[in-house]
Amino acid sequence: MRKFAIGAALTGALALTGLAAPLAQAATPDLVFSGVTVNKGKVIVVGTTATVKVPVTYSVTRPAGLTVDDGKTFIGIMLYRGGLSDFDNELDSDMSTTCTTTATTDTTVTQSCSDTITIDPEDSLYETADATTWNVGGIYAHSDVDIDDSDDKISMSTDFAAWGNKGKAKIQRAAKLTVNASPEPVKKGRTITVTGALTRANWETGKYSGYVSQPAKLQFRAKGSNTYATVKTVTSSTGGALKTTVKAAKDGYFRYVFAGTATTGAATAAGDYIDVR
Repeated sequence: MRKFAIGAALTGALALTGLAAPLAQAATPDLVFSGVTVNKGKVIVVGTTATVKVPVTYSVTRPAGLTVDDGKTFIGIMLYRGGLSDFDNELDSDMSTTCTTTATTDTTVTQSCSDTITIDPEDSLYETADATTWNVGGIYAHSDVDIDDSDDKISMSTDFAAWGNKGKAKIQRAAKLTVNASPEPVKKGRTITVTGALTRANWETGKYSGYVSQPAKLQFRAKGSNTYATVKTVTSSTGGALKTTVKAAKDGYFRYVFAGTATTGAATAAGDYIDVR
């Protein structure tokens, strides 16, 4: 299990931006985050290789004198698993925040903001424990780099703060389903064997592995129809294998459907056509 120092990714990235004289920066500002919505309130489903772009929207109220988006100061959202001071994993905003001012006072500015959190399963997710409900936090990061005129010395100062318990976001492992109905063609009244496999993303190996002891519905859609009907429920066995038999009645398509679990997303196999004669 990997542990992450708070804000390491953000402060490290900010430290590399804008090698210029430092700005005069006050102590960590008081920020108020509200209305945080991650992935439009939907579950985030992640496979083994493809990156997932997660949209984030929120409102933040900050001091009127705080300069943001100058290459040194960043305000955004993070997802974290575990405690705020010692999380087991964390995912940061892409630092591409777009904000619109919605209200001002003599001392504060309130903005409506949108950003993206990019999840690369090969870099961001490490273990089955990551398939769970994550906490949502607001973050502030500032970095100054100072290089003297002779280029003999470089100094850097960073400031980071996080505000926890701003919401929840669920991340699940992607699932895959296959189906094959045989023999084909088949005489009416004969036995059709319908096989398949249920697998799900394994972030530790970077591959899909069998998901055992899970119910999958076998469904059938007659040729010329747009509607699938459930025939029976089949439980996955070793390696996620699915297998059952039915009597051949008419031309049509068989498929397996998996409803998902708390840790794994739903999946539907593409229909496999069977020719009944």
